[in-house]
Amino acid sequence: MTESTTESEMAEHLAALHAQAFAAPWDAAAFADLLAQPGVLLGVEPDGFILIRVILDEAEILTLAVRPGARRRGLGRRLVERACDAAATAGAHSLFLEVAEDNAAARALYARAGFVEIGRRKAYYAGADGRRTDALALRRDLSGPRVTPTLP
Repeated sequence: MTESTTESEMAEHLAALHAQAFAAPWDAAAFADLLAQPGVLLGVEPDGFILIRVILDEAEILTLAVRPGARRRGLGRRLVERACDAAATAGAHSLFLEVAEDNAAARALYARAGFVEIGRRKAYYAGADGRRTDALALRRDLSGPRVTPTLP
């Protein structure tokens, strides 16, 4: 994507990447609505993106998507760190997210990035097979010294 990319084109691009990463993807209209909101920040790469929202001194990762063929190469880690830096720069002291309990790869990524579990939403996510999965609420403190955890 280039600087001349329109919001509509960006929303379509994000929806296409999201569809490759999730069984229940968001559509382009959902991304267009989010991108139009104040406090929403986007970090995008050819094979993935992260979308966060900053409100006052807190931020939330709305979604992180990495194309399946590009996983396990550090892109997710880089996007999470960019999000942490952007949120802190925007004045956030904490960054929150929700992750499916059965998403072991994402949970490991967030744990290595310094996120800790702070809660649980029972049966929050619905799988393609109709099975419900808990969402784990995670938090990373962005205040204090800006030390990036050592990642393998």
